[in-house]
Amino acid sequence: MSFWHLVLLALVQGITEFLPISSSAHLVLLPRLLHWPDQGVLIDVAAHLGTLLAVVGYFRRDVEGMILAAAGIAGVRGARARLVKDGEWEQNQRLVQALVIATLPVVIIGYLFMKTGLVDALRRIDVIAATSIGFGVLLWVADRWAPVARGLDRLTARHALMIGLAQALALVPGTSRSGITMTAARALGFSRPDAARFSMLLAIPTILAAGTLGALTLLEEGPDAPWTDALLVLGLSALIAYAAIAGLMRWLARHDFGPFVVYRLVLGALLWLWMA
Repeated sequence: MSFWHLVLLALVQGITEFLPISSSAHLVLLPRLLHWPDQGVLIDVAAHLGTLLAVVGYFRRDVEGMILAAAGIAGVRGARARLVKDGEWEQNQRLVQALVIATLPVVIIGYLFMKTGLVDALRRIDVIAATSIGFGVLLWVADRWAPVARGLDRLTARHALMIGLAQALALVPGTSRSGITMTAARALGFSRPDAARFSMLLAIPTILAAGTLGALTLLEEGPDAPWTDALLVLGLSALIAYAAIAGLMRWLARHDFGPFVVYRLVLGALLWLWMA
């Protein structure tokens, strides 16, 4: 693979993973539009690990609190006492439990998709066009009319399950994992920044699960895999994704999801024209 091929892949993955515009759709479309060969499992895993490093780095304080909360739940001595001292035990405990609940649907349904072959069957241009438009409109409706009544301190197990079930829809290319989870969170009354924050924290176990499956496949490639290319993609994806997260959080503190809705509608319309 050429240097610019790798750079463009990292750029697309880094930008689209956390913006509500569907990274899977763009990664499906990119090689078809540019007539490039598939990048392979290793490059995919590297790109996702880069975005994982970015979200962990940006939300490092949340991640540290959740690790301590998980350790406290598991009975590790001193972990709970540290959070209790800082007054953050209940909040982080609730967040850990919510992330576990919200991750289960996509793991279970994703496994069924893989076993039945639906994952590959749905990687079609018409599917991406339809989901880009349909879920873009749904994001606009939820963002425009949902009340803003909750912060993550009021996140319940029911909320987490509903967001998790919504996340499972992102197994269909074009839906957007971040987009559908932010849509669900907004529909439940969470503020835009809190909807985005939970969506991005939810990406951590989801990317870890996907990365684990990819790593198992990598065991077959061994030392012949393009490890240098993978390291380049990992580093670039991490830097670009970090910038994308920071930009999105700043934007949502003052603005709505309008530009992302417009982008999805335009992308879907162009894809329909391309197929015509």
